[in-house]
Amino acid sequence: MSIDASSPPLATIDAALRQTTERLACDLAGPADAAPQWSDFEWRIAMAVATMHGISGLLADTLSWAGPEYWQAFLTGQKHQAVLREQHVHALLNTIDALAGTKGIALVALKGATLIRQNLYAPGQRPMGDIDLLVRHGDVPACAELLQQAGYRSAFANRRHTVFAPAANSTPVDFGEHVDNPLKVEVHEVIAERLPCSAVDITDQTWPVAAVPGLHSYSSNATALRHLLLHAAGNMRARAARLIQFHDIALLTRRMSRSDWEELLPDQATTQASWWMLPPLRLTARYYGAAIPLTVIASVEPFCPRALRRAAGRHQLADISWSQIRIPAFPGIEWSRSITETLQFMKSRIWPGRRTLQELRVGVDQMPQLSRIPWYGQSHATRIARWMFSQPPRVQTLHSVRRALGSHP
Repeated sequence: MSIDASSPPLATIDAALRQTTERLACDLAGPADAAPQWSDFEWRIAMAVATMHGISGLLADTLSWAGPEYWQAFLTGQKHQAVLREQHVHALLNTIDALAGTKGIALVALKGATLIRQNLYAPGQRPMGDIDLLVRHGDVPACAELLQQAGYRSAFANRRHTVFAPAANSTPVDFGEHVDNPLKVEVHEVIAERLPCSAVDITDQTWPVAAVPGLHSYSSNATALRHLLLHAAGNMRARAARLIQFHDIALLTRRMSRSDWEELLPDQATTQASWWMLPPLRLTARYYGAAIPLTVIASVEPFCPRALRRAAGRHQLADISWSQIRIPAFPGIEWSRSITETLQFMKSRIWPGRRTLQELRVGVDQMPQLSRIPWYGQSHATRIARWMFSQPPRVQTLHSVRRALGSHP
């Protein structure tokens, strides 16, 4: 897996990804007055970063400086597409709400689906690649019928969720936001993340106490924040975090009262079990400062494993996100809480089970644009050897870089 002969060396791309990621992250939290002095290559890498991190619409509204004409056109176009797509999201959520009431089932809208309903963002600022729903196990068949009535069909399933896609086919645009990209629905029975092997499950804490039929938002700010933090933790572990996730967290925490924080961590037992919150809390605080109370970080920190605690103190966004173009052999091994779990995680990477490999193949089949880069066509043994000895570029990041370098907005 390599870049084009006409492209800059991988080390140059890596450095540009880091530089532009950190600058845009800082400007999103507190915009600078002057535009960065970037080359044409770096501006185009910044387009890839904005796309991978889901922040193009936010940048269009937030930046106090202007870049080159094609950069401004890119942000404006992405904001416009996100507005159109968000209208589709609202319409589909209203349809799901009405059908859920008719069928007598309760659903919870997760992550962005709740945030845009609660107007945390202005129109077009929060991208929505899909809609996430939480459903009780016994209501899964009724939920599938509901989505079929809404014009959806079951596409594939894995251990995390079942994915439903629009029954009507459309040709997706494989770089950035576009209203024609299929709006998928991911149905979850469980809210959990493997960190890195042991699952942290917050399903019971996510369900509203009295969930009547229909589509629900989170029952409280604390419930919403707990899920946003866990989702961010899972993506940080996999080196697949996005800046929009931490912007979500910062916006939500600014709405939280003292009682909300007390609900999040009501006692020492809950705080001890919430060791995994430290890395996303620290990273949010790195860029958004006072959005995270220091007392909250201090209460969780003692229960976080030492290696993870040290890593959380030094990690920047570019280290644990899609901007990290290198593929480590054991991403997130520092999340292990014991030697046994460390060995278990290493084994799962070197000798993944049949089900894991099958889910990987199914996932790749859903993104045919990635087949242009010959990585997933190689044997797992070959990929492991390259992880260990050469740290090749990751497919998804390389695809975004290629598309940005060749784009003409």
